[in-house]
Amino acid sequence: MKAMTCHTVLGIETSCDETAAAVLRLENGRATILSETVRSQVEAHAPYGGVVPEIAARAHADITDQIVEKALKDSGLRLDELDAVAATSGPGLIGGVMVGMMTGKALAFAAQKPFIPVNHLEGHALSPRLAEDCPFPYLLLLVSGGHCQFIEVRGLGEYKRLGTTIDDAAGEAFDKLAKLLGLGFPGGPAVEKTAEGGDPARYKLPRPLMDRDGLDMSFAGLKTAAARIIEQNELSETDKRDLCASYQAAIADCLSRRAARALAGFEATGAKRLVVAGGVAANTAIRTELDRVAREQGASLLAPPLRHCTDNAAMIALAGAEHLAAGLVMDNAMSFSARPRWPLDEASALSDPVYGGGKRGAKA
Repeated sequence: MKAMTCHTVLGIETSCDETAAAVLRLENGRATILSETVRSQVEAHAPYGGVVPEIAARAHADITDQIVEKALKDSGLRLDELDAVAATSGPGLIGGVMVGMMTGKALAFAAQKPFIPVNHLEGHALSPRLAEDCPFPYLLLLVSGGHCQFIEVRGLGEYKRLGTTIDDAAGEAFDKLAKLLGLGFPGGPAVEKTAEGGDPARYKLPRPLMDRDGLDMSFAGLKTAAARIIEQNELSETDKRDLCASYQAAIADCLSRRAARALAGFEATGAKRLVVAGGVAANTAIRTELDRVAREQGASLLAPPLRHCTDNAAMIALAGAEHLAAGLVMDNAMSFSARPRWPLDEASALSDPVYGGGKRGAKA
């Protein structure tokens, strides 16, 4: 009889503007969330129309210990009853990443438990496994405010970048339009709400790179086209609805067309699965288009529950638990340094960078 395996992990997430902690139990490959606490900083950043790194870091420093304390209390477990502590250690806003990582290290040291530094992107990559069976391999579309990539998830810790944005992420594009129209922050939900009842065919917006081979994407030209419309016209409320609907349709079209190409070239050992994760995965129009192309390619679309599309600690705890269960724990984890850049497929990012590099490491 196969031995039962059970690992209980505290996860901490502070990479951007959510301070989060969760306790998760992974038993024979099935995840159970014992507690989950998230504190948003939306009100603090709303006046600026985007996340201010210094404000985010201070907010994390002020409240992370309280969030962790609440997560432990809600789980009914003491720190010494955990098997490990995991924390986002990159990529992200470095001030916030350091707060969560150092908190995790301190707790692990105090309890004499393993510390597991988690790649925030791997948390998103594994997030569908929080709620349903999602065996490897699968095709991942990671789409958020800072990232937009197609990744082949071959197994735990085995990731192959297939395509990425060469400039801005889709979530960043949503935030930019929301700021230009004065819709508020965060931009993605604001644009989606404004687009309700709008005409998605009214404004002829570009679909950059769609005439080229490969799976790379670009959203800078779309942002510029929308900005020119706003600058050159006095927009009524109807105009704003139509522009948001057209803009959202353009992003959904770019993502779905690339997804169709990615699925056509993706070879699965069993059922073919397209996983969409990240904050933009909560957008209904985008999910609908991705579901359509997945079905056309004989695949199924999997996505985390809406609350786990955005940044959360449950996915960090899951990543930590899966690494612990597989014996993939760093011997020198306590000396791991926070990383503002940490590509999932680091080999491709170093050998074939799409853009940027520098002292902090490869971007994408």
